[in-house]
Amino acid sequence: MDVIMLSRLQFAVAVFFHFIFVPLTLGLSLLIALMETRYVMTGDEAWRKHAKFWGKLFLINFTLGVVTGITLEFQFGTNWSRYSEYVGDIFGSLLAIEATVAFFLESTFLAVWHFGWDRVGKKVHLLSIWLVVIAGNLSALWIILANGFMQNPLGYVIRNGRAELDNFLAVVANPYAWGMYAHTLISAWLLSCFFVLGVSSWHLLRKSHVDFFRRSFRMAAPIALVLSLALALSGDIQGKNVAELQPAKLAAMEAHWETSSNVGFPMLLVPDEDNETNSVESLTIPGLMSWIAYGDSNAEIKGLKDFPKEDRPPVTPVFWAFRIMVALGVIFIVLAASAWLQRKRDMPCGGLMKTLVWSIPLPYITIALGWLVAEMGRQPWIVYNLMRTSDAASPVPADNVMFSLIAFIVVYGVLGLLDIFLLRKYACKGPEGMEA
Repeated sequence: MDVIMLSRLQFAVAVFFHFIFVPLTLGLSLLIALMETRYVMTGDEAWRKHAKFWGKLFLINFTLGVVTGITLEFQFGTNWSRYSEYVGDIFGSLLAIEATVAFFLESTFLAVWHFGWDRVGKKVHLLSIWLVVIAGNLSALWIILANGFMQNPLGYVIRNGRAELDNFLAVVANPYAWGMYAHTLISAWLLSCFFVLGVSSWHLLRKSHVDFFRRSFRMAAPIALVLSLALALSGDIQGKNVAELQPAKLAAMEAHWETSSNVGFPMLLVPDEDNETNSVESLTIPGLMSWIAYGDSNAEIKGLKDFPKEDRPPVTPVFWAFRIMVALGVIFIVLAASAWLQRKRDMPCGGLMKTLVWSIPLPYITIALGWLVAEMGRQPWIVYNLMRTSDAASPVPADNVMFSLIAFIVVYGVLGLLDIFLLRKYACKGPEGMEA
C-alpha cells in the first residue's frame, strides 16, 4: 500500500475507535442530567441513585474516550501536513475552539459533578451536569463544523497558494454542517437510550433490581421513540443537502448510473460497479428516489456516468453502508415503539427485552456506517471540489505509517476491549452497594 492509503486507514481506525466512546458520552450525559433534574425537582432519592449509577458508566466511557480523541488532531500534522498547510487557516481555528473552550468546560464541570456530591448544593451540582451536556454537545459542534467545511467548503479565498479564512460566519453557518450536526447528535442520544433500555432489560429478565431498572426502562422508552422518528427526519433533510451539494455522493448511495428524471426507487438493488450498471434492479417504486432527493417526483438526478471516473466515489461500499444504515434506522423505530407501548407493564415482553439486550451494538454499527457514507462518499476529495485526498498526505515513508497503523490498532483495540469489559462489569453489577 502507498502512503496515502495507509494514512487513510490510520485515520479511519482512529475515528472508528474514537466513535465507540463519543456517542455514549454525548447521549448518556443528557439522560443523567434529566435524571438528576427529577431528583432535584421531586426530592425522590431513587433518581439520585439513578444519576450516580449511570454516571459511573458515563465516567468510564468518557475517560477512555479522551485518550482515543487526542491522537486524531495530531494526525493532521503527522500524516496530512499538506492538507494542514493548505486549509489549516480555516480547519485549525475550529479545532482550536473545540479544544480550548468546549472540551475544557466539559472536563472541568464533569470534575465538579463527580466530586461534588454532598460537597456543593443540589442546584449547583445539577447545573454542573447540565454544563457538561452543553459543553460536550458544543465540542461536537466545532468538530462537525470543521468536517462540514471539508464536505461543503465556504467562507474562504485562495491566496498565496492556499485556502485562507475570509468569512467566519459563512463557515459557522454552513447548512451541510448543521445537517450533519443534527443527525449526529440525535443518533448519539438514541444510542444512549438503547444502551439504557438494553441494560435495563438485561436486569429485568433476571429480576435483578426490578424497581430500579423498570424506572430506567420507562424513562428511556418514550425518549427513544421520539429520537428514532427525529433521526429519520434529520436523515431525510441531510439527504436533500447531499443531493444539492454532493450529487456524486447521492448517485453512489443509490447506485444510480444514468442521468434521468422521475427516478424510481428499486427495493431490490445490487450494484455492478465494474460494468457501470446494476446486476439486480427490481420492485421499483416510480418517482420515489426523485421525490426523496428533491421533494419532486419529476426531478432529475444526475447519474454516475456523467462524472469522470476519477471523480466518482467507490460505489459498492457507499451503497451497501447506506442501505444497511437505513434498514437499521427502521428497526430502531419498531423497537422504540414496542418499548414505548410496553413501558407501563410491570414486566415488558421477554422477547422484546432479549432483543433490546442484543441490540445494544446496533446503534454503534449504524453510526459507523453513517460516517463511512459521509467520508468515503466524498472521495476522491479531502475538501470537496477543492483539494484531492491524493494531494493532502504528508511526504513520509510508507513504512513509518504502517508501523504507526499497527500500533494504533493494538493500542485502540486494548482500549476498546477495556471499555467494553468495564461497562459490562459495572452495568451487570447494577446499583448494588450504592448509597441512595
